[in-house]
Amino acid sequence: MTQPAAAKSSDILIGILCGVAAAFGWAAGFAAAKHGINIGFSPADLAFHRFFWSGLLLTPLALRAGVIKLGGIGWGRGLALTMLAGPTQALVAYTGFILVPLGHGTTIQPACAALAGLILATLVLGERPTVHRIVGGAVIIVGLIVFGVESLATIGTHGVGGDLLFAAAGVFWASFGTLLRLWRVPGLPAAAVVGVFSIGLFAPLYVVLAGFDNMARLGLTENLLQALVQGILAGALPIFLFARSVILLGAGRAATFPALVPGFALVIGFLALGIVPSIPQVLGLAIVAVGFRFVVK
Repeated sequence: MTQPAAAKSSDILIGILCGVAAAFGWAAGFAAAKHGINIGFSPADLAFHRFFWSGLLLTPLALRAGVIKLGGIGWGRGLALTMLAGPTQALVAYTGFILVPLGHGTTIQPACAALAGLILATLVLGERPTVHRIVGGAVIIVGLIVFGVESLATIGTHGVGGDLLFAAAGVFWASFGTLLRLWRVPGLPAAAVVGVFSIGLFAPLYVVLAGFDNMARLGLTENLLQALVQGILAGALPIFLFARSVILLGAGRAATFPALVPGFALVIGFLALGIVPSIPQVLGLAIVAVGFRFVVK
């Protein structure tokens, strides 16, 4: 009787470690993106690093599952998923980092993803919102208002524009998640399909329209850093880890891990980049974190 219990405890521990590691990877991607923008990478450069390298790793999964129907997902649905969670969404988010500090992007995007996810689950999936989720959504809105007020007071109207870009990126991600649930598509195959379109469509467009001159100007070390962090640590690896945590812990428990991303990103930003978050950013993050707790309850 002790073996099943021990195995279950082991699965829970592994699931937690996978979920935490996935959140850390996503957070590292935010911090690396802000660093990349600061030193001169364009949003398109970062999107290339984000999806080309992860696409190389994940594309074989989709092709192995079947080219004609693209692993059972289909080319039409695959294109829709790519528009919502691929280079388009990344370009919107990375552009936001030109306008606002790290703390805004790392909190606003996942907060708006959670908020939009609640709304879309009600409107598209027909789920009835619980009282806890309604309260959580309201609390998240309060936290977002704190960030908006700070943008107006310290950055100006273009700061609000940056916040809105991250809000749009969050809505894109929530729409992606909603379609996954509506079409019953697992996360890992969906990521592989995004990789197919990123390699086949975005990479050639990037080469033609942007080229590699700006990347070359920034040197091998910085490009390797972005390739590693964006393409692997924040790209392919968290998808696998998060999918694993869902299998071991269930979707409800695993849903709490994305809430760790803003805190991890601020810590990484402080330790690696020396970015000190402002008091309003810390306050907004704390409020949003409380909202996350209600949303996933």
